[in-house]
Amino acid sequence: MNFPVMSPKSDIRSGCRALLIRRKAKSMMEEMRRMTLLKEILDGQARAVGRAISLVENGGAGARELMRSIRPHRQEALVVGVTGAPGSGKSTLIDRLIDPLRRKGMKVGVLAIDPSSPFTGGAVLGDRIRMMRHSTDPGVFIRSMAARGHMGGLAKAAGDAVAILAASKKEVILVETVGVGQGEVEVIELADVVLVVLTPGAGDDIQVFKAGIMEIADIFVLNKSDQPGAEKLEIQLKGMLEMGAEEAKRPSLVKTSATEGKGLVRLAQEILRFSARRMVGC
Repeated sequence: MNFPVMSPKSDIRSGCRALLIRRKAKSMMEEMRRMTLLKEILDGQARAVGRAISLVENGGAGARELMRSIRPHRQEALVVGVTGAPGSGKSTLIDRLIDPLRRKGMKVGVLAIDPSSPFTGGAVLGDRIRMMRHSTDPGVFIRSMAARGHMGGLAKAAGDAVAILAASKKEVILVETVGVGQGEVEVIELADVVLVVLTPGAGDDIQVFKAGIMEIADIFVLNKSDQPGAEKLEIQLKGMLEMGAEEAKRPSLVKTSATEGKGLVRLAQEILRFSARRMVGC
């Protein structure tokens, strides 16, 4: 029996066709997986949202393609940035702030930017552990993200993560920054409303009311307001505000005690009021 003799050029062409077929099949499978993930995100499935955020944290072509698919589906969401010095009680404040928002029937997403672990590079999960009591509530999604050395108080992929949460129909997204100093003000580019959390007895006196973080506040939150020194800090802060913008444009001041659950209803009301006022351009 005579067998056909394959020329080297024919072998190359056959190999190229096989390679193209495999690449096309792989591309089609990736597209199917991406569309399935997108549908699950739009359905608000927590596991899909978590997978998507992990994907954008790690980066790469897959993350870029996913975000191109997600952005047209992004829903209107109120993004609230929560920033302040380390130890000001931001995590506890957010944990307690979820309650009045949920009582209003709002779905809430929380993005807690944590310091990076020096061993794994991942997030130190202190913030999410504090909020575990909300883990059984399907209307709340909480995710920690590592800053991974990114300056400005946020993680590099924070903007994409917010877009994913908005696409999953979260109506309010609370973004907690790493404990920041005066120059780390990146949150203003991401948030619709910025809360700056201050506490008495933590060096928050008139000497630090100068620039940077103090200038980005839409609402000042005087947390731990039941502690000594709170009244003095309140007077100093009000004095600074009176020297600044005209009264109608001044940041508001809300006193809270997050550990005691005090002032959180008023804070939620003030956030929603400020957002509504901004939407009508007042």
